[in-house]
Amino acid sequence: MPLIKQLQETEPFKDLPESVFSELREAAVLKKYPANHDIFKQNDSPTGYLYVIKEGLITITLVSPGGIDMVVDYRKEGQFFGGTPIFTGEPYAGGARTVKPTVCYLIPAEILQRLQKDNPQLVTFFTSAVLSRVRKLYSEIVTEHSGSALNQMEAFPFKKRLSEIMTSPALTCSPEVTVKNVARRLTEHNVSFLVVVDERNTPVGVVTGSDLVAKVLAPENVDIESLVVEDVMRAKPKTMTPETYMYEAMAYMTRHGLNYLPIVDREQLVGVITPRDLLRYRSQKALLLLGNIKEEATIEGLASIHKEMVRVARALLSETRSTPEVMEILSHIHHAIIRRTFQICLTEMAAEGLTPPDIRYCFLIMGSAGRKEMLLYPDQDNGFIFEDFADSRQAEVDAFFIPFSEKLNSALADVGYPLCDGGVMVRNQEWRGRLCDWQTRINSWLLDPEPTHVRNSSIFFDFLPLFGDVELAHHLRDIVTKGIEVHQGFLYHMMTLDLRYKVPLGLLGRFQLEKDGNNAGHLSVKYGGCVYIVDCVRMFALERGVQAISTMDRLQMLVDENVFAVETAEHIRAAFEALIFLRLRHEIGLIEAGQTPSHFLDPHLLSKTEQDLLKESFQAVAKLQDASKRHFSRTPF
Repeated sequence: MPLIKQLQETEPFKDLPESVFSELREAAVLKKYPANHDIFKQNDSPTGYLYVIKEGLITITLVSPGGIDMVVDYRKEGQFFGGTPIFTGEPYAGGARTVKPTVCYLIPAEILQRLQKDNPQLVTFFTSAVLSRVRKLYSEIVTEHSGSALNQMEAFPFKKRLSEIMTSPALTCSPEVTVKNVARRLTEHNVSFLVVVDERNTPVGVVTGSDLVAKVLAPENVDIESLVVEDVMRAKPKTMTPETYMYEAMAYMTRHGLNYLPIVDREQLVGVITPRDLLRYRSQKALLLLGNIKEEATIEGLASIHKEMVRVARALLSETRSTPEVMEILSHIHHAIIRRTFQICLTEMAAEGLTPPDIRYCFLIMGSAGRKEMLLYPDQDNGFIFEDFADSRQAEVDAFFIPFSEKLNSALADVGYPLCDGGVMVRNQEWRGRLCDWQTRINSWLLDPEPTHVRNSSIFFDFLPLFGDVELAHHLRDIVTKGIEVHQGFLYHMMTLDLRYKVPLGLLGRFQLEKDGNNAGHLSVKYGGCVYIVDCVRMFALERGVQAISTMDRLQMLVDENVFAVETAEHIRAAFEALIFLRLRHEIGLIEAGQTPSHFLDPHLLSKTEQDLLKESFQAVAKLQDASKRHFSRTPF
């Protein structure tokens, strides 16, 4: 679109006299930028231009106190950016980065500064806030929430990546080196292992001092002179990438009993991590939660660890990571606790003389646990899949899994995961079954979409394997995907059940509060907003056969498939992050005050900025609801 036509249709230029446009046309410079290019960064000095987008897409970003780039707005064809510093002389308050190849008109600052004398609306417009409303408010609030040095220290293991703490370069050797040479190098460098790499610097094994003792010194008749590393190394070592978070490495090394972990980038060795590296940095809280879970032998001990989750959540929130990232970290810890509870229950069953029958099985977690969106005190949603064993073995299977399921659900409740009010737990027969039983059950839901079936499916469709044979879960996912392909009309019923309720905002933007019961005078951040985003995004994902489970992963894949525009998805993402932030902060406050955590809050106790954020987020949810209603009302069935 020509520059003048763009400006004539855009505030604040459209009321300028015709003569001004001619001057702007002559002075403007056309410039092309590649994708993912920083035109300017936050706090950069002004470049001396106003940028008007001829074609392409720009993100406006802010850097949070935790060092995270937060996308606060998108600018597309016909819009502009970089105007405020022209009149204030201050550095850029945010950065501007291209999303795809972009062409901009660059209008010199001196022309606009000269025009301001006769056109004061220019200054007023450009010095007003122009960022995305939800993202801007969210950024302000998380900045205010940044915590103390203690909180930062407790969050440290969760914000560091392996690239920041790994030892680099790592000591290496080739597979052809003699073990005598390796023994000498281990002694010279005072280390316990070397990474074995091929000619491309790709790790192919690890050789340790204990390997040399066990495979070279201990056996008799070993020719030390001719023996090479390839004969004694531990082949195909487990590895991680430099982008991996420190907390993930802690849990992974603990779970697998590793004393070393090669760090690989594009198949090339770039460093190594040892428990000593992790211990240099991790806090006692991280050690307790991640290091001790595997070793904990009692349900009471796991319950004590579970109670510490609130301190980790507070630290993470203070460190101002994105809330989806906080949920993933909390979910990682929850999963470890639930997995260990499962193992303890198995051990107790064995002590009673009961062992699982010789069949393949898989323990599933569902709902927020399956999406890795757990907060502080999620309830239980779980089930069992079994292989398709013969009917004649049903009594044998029940003899173990009925008492085990009762024990497991009770133990999880003792640890801190309340029993599900809807009964979505392995203790109930309808949440256990062979693959063929699950296929029958799913088909019955799809063919008879009455409210109970729809509610059950909304929880079940977000399942994740936690223990046992994961191939069974993959087969089950295929059953769900194929079932939805055949019964697309089921999505319409999911939509009608989900959208019976509206977000808690009135026509004039006033909060609509609960009128009766224990929650009178409050509104639910969960049921008023978060659930609708999760459910609507899930419906679109199911329709497209998207295999991702977390809400943010699903949203990104829907963008990749052109179901949602980038700007739309970012608006949804911002609202989701903001709602989760407000909910989690509220629950932390209640727990630390000795009260029961709840997603119901009194919005009038929030600051004016926080109330505005809540309203803007609810409005974004309402738009998503309307879009879902329009789309799935057209679904053929």
